[in-house]
Amino acid sequence: MSRLPTFPENAVKLDQYQVSAFTDTQFGGNPAAVVPLEEWLPAETMLAIAAENNLSETAFYVPEGDGFGLRWFTPEVEVDLCGHATLATAHVLVNELGHTALPIRFQTRSGELVITRDEQGIAMDLPVHSIAETSIDPAIAAALGAEPQAAYEAPSWVYRFDTEAEVKSLAPDFRALLAATDLPVIVTAPGDEVDFVSRFFGPQVGIDEDPVTGSAHCALVPLWAQILDKTSFQAKQVSARGGDLYCELQGDRVMLRGVGLTFLRGQIEI
Repeated sequence: MSRLPTFPENAVKLDQYQVSAFTDTQFGGNPAAVVPLEEWLPAETMLAIAAENNLSETAFYVPEGDGFGLRWFTPEVEVDLCGHATLATAHVLVNELGHTALPIRFQTRSGELVITRDEQGIAMDLPVHSIAETSIDPAIAAALGAEPQAAYEAPSWVYRFDTEAEVKSLAPDFRALLAATDLPVIVTAPGDEVDFVSRFFGPQVGIDEDPVTGSAHCALVPLWAQILDKTSFQAKQVSARGGDLYCELQGDRVMLRGVGLTFLRGQIEI
């Protein structure tokens, strides 16, 4: 006869939420877990929770000054910036926990991020990523399975294609992509019904394909501002789940706007 599992009496219980970011449709957008804390857990514990969640990102936050400290973990590493998990955290604070003091100020490894709300949802003020044209790496192109029009260097590689259809049809060899580069790869093209589309491939950080990647738009927005000679964009990440982003270039900052939906409310024990 099997025995029921037992839990230690001193187990720590933590609230956890799962939010679908950059979508108004359940089972769309990018799911992120959000864990409110009173004080930081050891980094290895937060990484273990993120690995157990097995989502592209788990966000942890603590009260800090007149705002919050915020950190993000993939199942394998802590990252410097994550847009969708930032949106998810703001969604939890405002829509689940009744936080009414706006703007929300998050202190992060990428500096202070200021969060407000407007008619297009939650608005995030993120840093611009520098981006410069470079040569196309044949190994990356081969791993993607298609020849891009141009390549750019940013915190991730950005490979630009001619059409939305090309970006949608890509079926990368993720093992080959991991062998080709230490950096994630963003692919992008002009959109059929939006200004531009993108996908994000990151086996280097434990995410073969991220459904919707806010931080990628810190490089995509200045790139498309150059190409299209405009500063406001409607963008779509054309992963299987898909997601919609409203973007604006404001000097050395990128404003990203989107909405989220709560999928899960619960507790974890550690």
